[in-house]
Amino acid sequence: MGRVDLPADALVALFAELTGVMFCAKDAQGRYTEVNDAFVRRTNQRDRSAVVGRRAGELFVPALAERYEEQDARVLGEGRTLRHELELIRREGGVPGWYLTTKVPVRADGRVVGVVSVSEDLRSADESDPAMPALTRVVDLVADRIADPPRVEEMATTAGMSTSALERRMRAVFGLAPTQFVLRTRIDRARSLLTTTDLPLAEVALACGFYDQPAFTRQFARLAGETPGQFRRRAR
Repeated sequence: MGRVDLPADALVALFAELTGVMFCAKDAQGRYTEVNDAFVRRTNQRDRSAVVGRRAGELFVPALAERYEEQDARVLGEGRTLRHELELIRREGGVPGWYLTTKVPVRADGRVVGVVSVSEDLRSADESDPAMPALTRVVDLVADRIADPPRVEEMATTAGMSTSALERRMRAVFGLAPTQFVLRTRIDRARSLLTTTDLPLAEVALACGFYDQPAFTRQFARLAGETPGQFRRRAR
């Protein structure tokens, strides 16, 4: 059998049906050319027509828009796919949730002319997976070691499996590599401390295993699109 090239409108129609995955396409100038309803809800606009033709800076707060534009510039400039970027994105209603984003360059006549992106909602693990008891031990280890994050080898020992097996099982169950899971857990703890306590940012950083406040701020902003201080003010 020969290869079947699906028409673009069929793919867009398919993505339109997804509820747990945000989809968008942009041209080389950063204008949205296609989006699904899940993405529209992310922008707080009413419908697709209010998003298509606009740029990130017109739809998102500056910190978020800058992050999206930086990602797009890497894909457009290097012509390489950006895979499994862990991001903390506010869902409809303002509640932050974790997503994995992949961005792929679009080519025409040998040139990169745009970007397509999907962001998958990492809402829950598969509790029926037979590896869950072992992974639960890993989850507990990571939660108990927020200020002193465990290495992957230590996590694998706790799970009673090799590092490669741990990688496969954690990706299958959580959608994340072990190092991404540790980082997500640390940032989740930071979110909790930022919204439920008045601890100074430097103390939040140390409590969550970051060397100092600037390192914490850089990592938090990279994942959340806003600084810890901005997140605290918005949450309150």
